[in-house]
Amino acid sequence: MSTLPGERIPITTAPNLRDLGGWATRHGGRVRIGQVYRSAELARLSGDDVAAFAALGIRVVYDLRTAAERSSQPDQLPGGVDVQVLDILADAAGAAPASLLGALHDPATAAQQLGDGQAEALFDGAYREFLTLPSATDGYHRLFSGLADDDRRPALFHCTTGKDRTGWAAAALLLLLGVSEDDVMRDYLLTNAELLPQLQPIFDRFAAAGGDPGVLRPVLGVESGYLAASLDEMKTRYGTVEHYFEAGLHLSAGDQQRLREALIETD
Repeated sequence: MSTLPGERIPITTAPNLRDLGGWATRHGGRVRIGQVYRSAELARLSGDDVAAFAALGIRVVYDLRTAAERSSQPDQLPGGVDVQVLDILADAAGAAPASLLGALHDPATAAQQLGDGQAEALFDGAYREFLTLPSATDGYHRLFSGLADDDRRPALFHCTTGKDRTGWAAAALLLLLGVSEDDVMRDYLLTNAELLPQLQPIFDRFAAAGGDPGVLRPVLGVESGYLAASLDEMKTRYGTVEHYFEAGLHLSAGDQQRLREALIETD
């Protein structure tokens, strides 16, 4: 079990798997280790990795993906794990992050749809929708309500690459627990170190087909500006993370305190 904030858990077929614990909070405590995990999709979990995953003791997996994503890449989980489907993007009308992956196999389409700053603009809009889509507010309400329940942890939440829908969930939770915005951004950007090396074959195939791998980087990786867009939307609409949880996600001050008591340890 990792004891360093943001350190990847080395289960090869579980990409971008990290414990959210270990980060310092503003009142001198730390986020508990071994309670909440984040990852990419778990469709390839196999072999000895299944036992390694089971050893984490995860009781509930919250799947934040769309129906199409779940159908094409269903999770492969150890027996006894409860799966909760929370389709964050169910109400999205435009080109959400989940729909951009299809362009990665066609360099011409990718350059047309994602080049010249278009990918960054799409992600800016998508990250703001994490605060505005009814499906997102409902899904995140159910996620954080579940994480407050001692009988439903340890728990894990994930989307496809574990960086966007998952990235905002992790950021919002850590902020509520009192982790500094700088450390929240550090946790968010770790995806570039933990996930992108595993995606190198995609970059290589794209280059072999005549594409510019640089076009893929804003889609497969993360940028500080993406999370900054969600933070800006949250502050503009709600002012503070506490008010976002209360007015946006309908989690009362008491609900928020239960999350803190469950997930913060003090010396």
